[in-house]
Amino acid sequence: MGSFLLLAFVFLIAGVIAVPIASKLGLGSVLGYLIAGIVISPLLVTLQVDVVSLQHFAEFGVVMMLFLVGLELEPRLLWQMKARLLGLGGLQVLVTTALVMGAALAIGQVWSVALATGLVLALSSTAIVLQTLNEKGLLKCDGGQGAFSILLFQDIAVIPMLALIPLLALPELSDVAVGDDHGGHGFIETLAGWQRTVLTLAAIAAVIIGGSYLTRPVFRFIAVAKLRELFVATALLMVIGIALLMSFVGLSPALGTFLAGVVLANSEYRHELESDIEPFKGLLLGLFFMTVGAGINFALLFDNVGFIVGLTVGLMLIKFTVVWVLGGFFKVTGANRWLMALSLAQAGEFGFVLLSFTVANAVIPQAFADQLLLVVALSMLLTPLLFIVYDRVIVPRSAVVQSREADTIDTPGTVIVAGHGRFGGIINRLLLGAGVSTVVLDHSSAQLELLRTFDVKVFFGDATRPDLLHAAGIESAAMLVIAIDDREQTTGLVQYVHHNFPHIHIVTRAFDRTHVYELYAAGANDIIREYFDSAVRAGRSALEGLGYHPYDAELKAQEFVEHDKYMLRTVAPLYRADVPLSENTEYVDKVKELGAIQRQRMLGRQGSMSSRSARGWVPPTQKDVPKNQ
Repeated sequence: MGSFLLLAFVFLIAGVIAVPIASKLGLGSVLGYLIAGIVISPLLVTLQVDVVSLQHFAEFGVVMMLFLVGLELEPRLLWQMKARLLGLGGLQVLVTTALVMGAALAIGQVWSVALATGLVLALSSTAIVLQTLNEKGLLKCDGGQGAFSILLFQDIAVIPMLALIPLLALPELSDVAVGDDHGGHGFIETLAGWQRTVLTLAAIAAVIIGGSYLTRPVFRFIAVAKLRELFVATALLMVIGIALLMSFVGLSPALGTFLAGVVLANSEYRHELESDIEPFKGLLLGLFFMTVGAGINFALLFDNVGFIVGLTVGLMLIKFTVVWVLGGFFKVTGANRWLMALSLAQAGEFGFVLLSFTVANAVIPQAFADQLLLVVALSMLLTPLLFIVYDRVIVPRSAVVQSREADTIDTPGTVIVAGHGRFGGIINRLLLGAGVSTVVLDHSSAQLELLRTFDVKVFFGDATRPDLLHAAGIESAAMLVIAIDDREQTTGLVQYVHHNFPHIHIVTRAFDRTHVYELYAAGANDIIREYFDSAVRAGRSALEGLGYHPYDAELKAQEFVEHDKYMLRTVAPLYRADVPLSENTEYVDKVKELGAIQRQRMLGRQGSMSSRSARGWVPPTQKDVPKNQ
């Protein structure tokens, strides 16, 4: 017990210290975990910790992550990905395998070892790539979706790889091979081919049918107890059970749980499952990344540093080139193409499993497998650095992550709407309903295709590009509505348009109160906080729920809104982005002063409102209407 607590303490304190520092330096959490693992590796050796076994346990975080990714995908969206899933993913695995096999033959390996090496190294790291794309908000862009399609196909490809690798066994290695380390396939290997197929299909059908019809009654039954820990236990039971079933029939546990997530994507329990699984996923992935760092054999690395570093760099160049070239064939362009190629340039966590499997089945010699393990670990260690290159080199040279060339705009409009998401879409519908002609620009290819299904005219392109604004008719337009989902780009676009086209009336979305001040300074005419109006409506409903008459609640909400607008206009000139709020005493004092005035005014009306609400509704009089309405 004591050794377990010590080990847990070591990993937790390493993560707690290293990850915030790495994030603060802009390195990302994944690199923080990897560095933490490297730092504590000497201590783990002293404690005689079996890092490999710990790594196999932590790999369950990848299983949980794919379950959560599946929850975000409806089956309809997955079907739309089929071309990239099979085409882009399939070609990546085949071409990368062939090129790595050729490189292995060039360094003197026999064809069977070279083929097995190609299969193992063709896979990329689902854990690192999806974790980093999620952190950076890039999973939904075209490059992120392309990377996800390839990763998903790779998880599927593990299944035939496990069937093919034992056929490549070398007779001279059979005497030193140990038992099957992959685990759990003894029963299925005794079955005939058609029986394995039937059993596999039955397992997949069980996941689909169970997810569709059994989860609701199970969760309703659990809800009777009204204990949150039972929901957590049930969610874990579901994920572990599916993973166990997939392992039993020889399939990838990650693939099985992903399929279950897709089935449950439309379930009313989706958000409950996400909140229950997310903490375990995060902890296990953090542990997994630390075990990768701790598992690097530095003694072997230093003895063969030139050879192993050369293999690592060569592998990453091959994988980058393959994905880069394929991205062009599948119309992934610009920064998206760089994102996809850089993110998939490493070997993956399944490489640890497959290399152990190849040694156990007398396919790859132990000495060469040890070197390949270092290649896998080093390539994973370098991947966060590639994302830094993307952020600091590629993105600044590209106005936005694009998925294709901008559309030709053939119909100028009175109003240009930049962004047609959940915010800009409502604005556009309102303007069109009022008979106002609009030009809508959006850089989400998937969103545009969906809108065009409903005959909504939208043009693909980045509204922050001057040439595209010119094509949209910015010189003759009367208004620009900015509803893009990026704070810095929004502010930059306001500054550009206000400076170059001062006649344009700018209506823009703001992300929070301080963003309002930035946009005010940049020259925006109307600034709308994205959650302010809905929050005021919720507050009005809360007052009604507390017994206020609807008229009184509405009046109080209107008074609050008007005073809040007055506060914003008054303190905006005092706000300074380059000075911490705690040091900007003039701004803080004015906010406190105006806040106190607002509370006094609203409390001063409390008595009359309460008495009126008690008597029932009375018609409004002039004195009841705020003067600044």
